[in-house]
Amino acid sequence: MDIRKVKKLIELLEESNLNEIEIVEGEESVRLSRGGAFAALQQHSPQVLTPAPAAAPVVIPGLEAAAPPAARTEPVAEVEAMPEGEILRSPMVGTFYSSPSPEAEPFVSLGQKVSEGETLCIIEAMKMFNQIEAEVSGTVVAILAENGQPVEFDQPLFVIR
Repeated sequence: MDIRKVKKLIELLEESNLNEIEIVEGEESVRLSRGGAFAALQQHSPQVLTPAPAAAPVVIPGLEAAAPPAARTEPVAEVEAMPEGEILRSPMVGTFYSSPSPEAEPFVSLGQKVSEGETLCIIEAMKMFNQIEAEVSGTVVAILAENGQPVEFDQPLFVIR
């Protein structure tokens, strides 16, 4: 695939409200994504890098393209309602668990003081249980994820002040 075409695709992505675009030409493909900030150029047999939501195809003159709809945005009320403080975000995609086992007490609760390095939750990803630790010391002023629910990469989990 010609580098000039890739540069043109980058310009199209920046000018549009799309978050991701994937182009397939014969045995070559390129996927450009905003936010994840990666571009993959594959030859011969394309592999799926990340699961992509089903979307209606977008036609760019001269190229076949498929792009997901723009990412959903959070309602303004939710963003404004988030308390001030240090936001701890999920370092991975997985399942959020507030306690080490279903019958155990949660690692932390609202209003609890935590110190840097203290375990706040567990995120299960690919059958691996990853302890998520506080990056700062302070008081837990918000818990933004629910026990047993899936979380996305960079999703806010806790607010510590």
